[in-house]
Amino acid sequence: MKVLLHIFGWSLALLLLLQFIKIDVPPPPSATPDDEIKAPSQIMAILKRSCYDCHSNHTNFPWYSKIAPISWQINSNVKHARAWLNFSIWNKYPPSKKEKLLKGIIEAVKFKMPPVEYLLVHKEARLTPKERKMLQEWAKAQLKNKKKN
Repeated sequence: MKVLLHIFGWSLALLLLLQFIKIDVPPPPSATPDDEIKAPSQIMAILKRSCYDCHSNHTNFPWYSKIAPISWQINSNVKHARAWLNFSIWNKYPPSKKEKLLKGIIEAVKFKMPPVEYLLVHKEARLTPKERKMLQEWAKAQLKNKKKN
């Protein structure tokens, strides 16, 4: 019993010490409303519900995102997600980057996005098969429109 109390005490002390190590997400790039992606209302609703928390400047950091070491993982995920795709600066991307991102969206929504670990605490972000198909069809239509222009 004494050993368990020592382990618990040291674990608690370590957890408290970890709170002093801060790793913040860099501030999002500046953007105007004109820079944000434009899509039909159904698509925007899906993107905002299932993608925007990581892939936009509109991240809603929950209370537990301030507690280390969870905060480190959340901040890292948001930083990398915004680096890959940020819907808040969509219209700042050159056409070649948009084409690459649209192809990436088509692939990512098949199975990978949103990630399982995110869905564990954000069940509302889960995509139905119909929503996955809608996002893919929208992205494919965007690619066709780009090739016409």
